[in-house]
Amino acid sequence: MSEHDVSVSGEQALPKLNAGNQLFQDLDSNVSATEIESLCMQCHNNGMTKLLLTRIPHFKSIIIMSFYCPHCGLKNSEVQSGEAVQEKGHRYELRCGSKADLNRQVVRNGTASVSFPDWDFSAPPTTTSKLTTVEGLISHFIDDLSMDQDQRKELVPEVYEQIEGLIAKLRTALELPEENGEQDSDNAFTVVIDDPTGNSYVENLCAPNPDPRLSIQHYRRTREQMIQLGLLNPDAEDTQEAEEAGQGQTATKGPRINALQEAAAADNVVRAVKEASQSHEILSFPANCSSCNAPCDTRMQMVDIPHFQEVIIMSTTCDDCGYKSNEVKCGGAISSQGRRITLKIEDKEDLSRDILKSETSSFNIPELDLDMVAGTLGGRFTTIEGLIRQVHNELDSRVPFMEGDSAVAERRERFKRFLSRLEDAAEGRLFPLNITLDDPMAHSYIQNIYAPDADPNMTIEDYDRTFEQNEDLGLNDIHVENYENGAERA
Repeated sequence: MSEHDVSVSGEQALPKLNAGNQLFQDLDSNVSATEIESLCMQCHNNGMTKLLLTRIPHFKSIIIMSFYCPHCGLKNSEVQSGEAVQEKGHRYELRCGSKADLNRQVVRNGTASVSFPDWDFSAPPTTTSKLTTVEGLISHFIDDLSMDQDQRKELVPEVYEQIEGLIAKLRTALELPEENGEQDSDNAFTVVIDDPTGNSYVENLCAPNPDPRLSIQHYRRTREQMIQLGLLNPDAEDTQEAEEAGQGQTATKGPRINALQEAAAADNVVRAVKEASQSHEILSFPANCSSCNAPCDTRMQMVDIPHFQEVIIMSTTCDDCGYKSNEVKCGGAISSQGRRITLKIEDKEDLSRDILKSETSSFNIPELDLDMVAGTLGGRFTTIEGLIRQVHNELDSRVPFMEGDSAVAERRERFKRFLSRLEDAAEGRLFPLNITLDDPMAHSYIQNIYAPDADPNMTIEDYDRTFEQNEDLGLNDIHVENYENGAERA
């Protein structure tokens, strides 16, 4: 398409990202679509394309596009993700056993593949993104597979029979009972959505708690996936893979980082932070805002927590959109055991205790029905009150599909009651409470106000990690034999 094929109608122009003006606006009555005159690919006359850059409430930025040609009547609409590629890929696995599971909302990014392991059926990534439900996703597959079946019946009857069998299974999957029973129905099935960009989503019906029928895995992208997403040059040589191949070793595919070089670089960063902290300086380095992608600064300083260890506190503030974030990184050796800390909160003074929640720690408060898995909120160094408020703010602003026309009234009201209880706990109107930090790396901490004596309201339990925990932390693959010889070769 040449530069003459597209022209902006009227005085409207494509939105620009200026200071104080966000590219993706919240969806309200003041947001209007940008209209662009563009070429119709069916009749080759000019039609009208409308673009709307907006945010799904409590989810992510998206680009909504629609095209209409008044000459031939051609219509087309699609949704594309406006988000940057996430640090890790996401894999959602959902076990569907009732109508409620079929009505779960799904954001399928164009880079996501969809598979049904029960039927050995897999759909590759597409060129468009969709906001739909599980039922809508299956109905779309049924419509696509049904196309050209008459021609297949005459030309390749074997393929026709196989596709008809698959269509019958997909239609049967839509006939699930109203509620989940103690055992799955005969029509229950599993759907897997794998998105290497991390920009797809499956609705959690038990938010903010984990959904027993939905599992989420975060993984590092393979070399092939990074090439497919345009994040890696396919002509770039994988030097470590070539070295392993030359030594007769089996090389796994994927981006490679020399572990010794990575450890040396991390030591240099820690050393620089320590030197700056000793002179009461704060290190600052340029970065991009994760909300609006504008340039901003990230600040870093090391803090010595009494009776615990030194940690690195990082803070990012964006002057353009006002986004703020802070995170804590723990250093030191890997503990041989995990640690579980339980504190009974009896008054407001307990709410003011310092707490360090590392990124590998999960925590729960049974009285609030709050159970947060490891990785939630990242690393945080704050007070117990501050941690509860951060959970409240994150859930209030980031849990998808809890507002708007798509929200189920009963689930929305239950979620509001849960947020109200969190607010009461942070304000000190709800006692007693029990908070438990479970950190397999033993890098978490709750202040002991009786130190160095034991705290009567706090229990600390050290335990041996399971094989699964070591596997999640990558500890099962660590080999320290002949480490010095490996360092000399590097």
